[in-house]
Amino acid sequence: MRAGLQALTSRGRSFLASGIAALLMALLLGENDLFRIGVLVTALPLLAALVAARTRYRLSCARRLDPARAEVGGEATVTLRLENVTRLPTGLLLIEDTVPYALGVRPRFVLDRVESRGVREIDYRVRSDLRGRYTIGPLSIRITDPFGLVELTRSFTISDTLVVTPHVAALPHVRLSGEWTGGGDSRTRSVAAAGDDDVAPREYRQGDDLRRVHWRSTARRGELMVRREEQQWQSRGALLLDTRRHAHRGEGPRSSFEVGVSAAASIGVHLAREGLGLRLVTDQGAEHLTDTGLSWSLLDTLAVVRHSPARSLEMGVSALRQGGGDGLVVAVLGAMDAEEARELARLRHSGITGVAVLLDVATWNGGDKKAAEDLEAVQTVLAGYGWRIVRLPAGTSIANVWQDAASRGRFAAGMTGGAA
Repeated sequence: MRAGLQALTSRGRSFLASGIAALLMALLLGENDLFRIGVLVTALPLLAALVAARTRYRLSCARRLDPARAEVGGEATVTLRLENVTRLPTGLLLIEDTVPYALGVRPRFVLDRVESRGVREIDYRVRSDLRGRYTIGPLSIRITDPFGLVELTRSFTISDTLVVTPHVAALPHVRLSGEWTGGGDSRTRSVAAAGDDDVAPREYRQGDDLRRVHWRSTARRGELMVRREEQQWQSRGALLLDTRRHAHRGEGPRSSFEVGVSAAASIGVHLAREGLGLRLVTDQGAEHLTDTGLSWSLLDTLAVVRHSPARSLEMGVSALRQGGGDGLVVAVLGAMDAEEARELARLRHSGITGVAVLLDVATWNGGDKKAAEDLEAVQTVLAGYGWRIVRLPAGTSIANVWQDAASRGRFAAGMTGGAA
């Protein structure tokens, strides 16, 4: 009963106060008719509170996101499934789902009645222009009586996560030499060039082709052996993203930082689809990416990447150097000076292809003369060490300039300066 009284709405409290006031006045004035009215008005909210407190609804809730990952600016559909698992039909239900502000206003629905064992499904859409990982839920239900005198609120505990990933642009194919290195699954080479006797056999494993059975070794060892004819190779590369706050200009979705994150996502997904084993590095060091579903792991990581307070790329360059074995290094860079560019440029040597995507931050800052001069100096340094230069100004998609990555050891057309 106490819970029911606490759940009285403003209307219910007004009825209760009016009824009590009518009872007091009837006692003072000796008016029997007023006393009867006071009893009725007082009893209504009390009875509603009693019924609401003693009623036990059992509802189950499930939520489905389609898709569970949405690109910036894209929409996702949230489906709520409510089931009344008791034999008692519900009254009026007010449903409200918890949604972060970045995804829009909180959706609210009214269900008039859910019959016993009845099921209701409700759909609504969410959309975000900001990257991130957003928690949707829990769902809250407000139960009211037909007169609106009592309102009880119950909440479910389940919640789901929507990942809003950076925009990914489709990039044209560009041949990047030096990207194949290491040992994995992408390329093969024969190790049995001198005949059958030079084959290094191994034990048979489930799924091996029976045509590769090495009968001589099988007879000698007494167990099934197969030829180890191929040694696997893997394409490996590294993607460096400059997240330093002072290296970027602009605010919001159109800032140089967001454009850089989108460029890194586009390049990473493009290379992963071409079979490149990638690792992601920022100015804070190496980021962990899972081996399975590399594209999704990369996008999930980039969805939550934020500005860093670092002033230099030293930690990022060290992480690139410590990793080793990369045949391709792609760096998405903000504002930097010639000395920082020189430290990065030294990573490239024979057998490694270096591609520098330079964000022209001066175009985000209304023509910053110093930033433009620094960019020219950085281009000269990187190109002098054989890096390929891709210049990305404000308002330009990475897809429109990615072809410049094919330019070896020189500036792309339309750029100033020269390279050694």
